[in-house]
Amino acid sequence: MENKETDKSKIYKGLQKIFFAIPLMFVGPIIINSSFKNPEHFLYYPVLIVGCLVCLFSMYLFFIGLRTLVSGLFND
Repeated sequence: MENKETDKSKIYKGLQKIFFAIPLMFVGPIIINSSFKNPEHFLYYPVLIVGCLVCLFSMYLFFIGLRTLVSGLFND
């Protein structure tokens, strides 16, 4: 049997990505909500696009961090 040990550097990198993604998960909807409050403002669409991009980036970063974390735990 092999002795499988966890890779602590991968776990740390995965946790860093997850901990960076969590605040972005709150910031993105706040930006989107602030753009919906001012639909007549000339920066409505750029702010809405930025909010959507922040939300998408936070989801991407969370899943990449989760994949790195699981890879470090199971030594894949």
